[in-house]
Amino acid sequence: MLYVKPLHLFQNLVKSNASQGGRLLGLDVGVKYVGLAISDLDNKIASPLSVLVRKKTNIDLVAHDFQSLISELSLVGFVVGYPFDRQRLAPDATQVKLFIDDLSETGKLDGLKFTFWDERFTSKNVELLIKPLSLHPVLAKTVVDKFAAVQILQAYLDYVNKKENRLAGAATS
Repeated sequence: MLYVKPLHLFQNLVKSNASQGGRLLGLDVGVKYVGLAISDLDNKIASPLSVLVRKKTNIDLVAHDFQSLISELSLVGFVVGYPFDRQRLAPDATQVKLFIDDLSETGKLDGLKFTFWDERFTSKNVELLIKPLSLHPVLAKTVVDKFAAVQILQAYLDYVNKKENRLAGAATS
């Protein structure tokens, strides 16, 4: 796996989209689960996809699942939620880095590009939204993880599409 800056991931995607198309996968990495969201073919809208169970012992299986998703959904990169905090290194940040390192060490996702995107408060926002639904705790957790991944990916898509539109507008002026 290869880290790239957020805007570079999208610019590479735009260049490759002209010839072969490609989508992005948003990840909300937690201690027990990884919520997944997928972009549409135009890379404008994020939608919930699924939740993977995360254990140190099943990282090869998770990497295999990602390989399958890459080929089935024409994925070209991952947008990984990361709890940026300028004051201190959050424990959640360590979990995210460990997950990415473990995935990289499998060797199954070599060459795949990923970037980090701020995920602060995404899970809390979803929890507050679904609280009135009184869902079973297990179901609520999977809904939170999926929709936190949607928020991460949608925030990224909004940002890069806005930047790309500004760059295109400046080039035509």
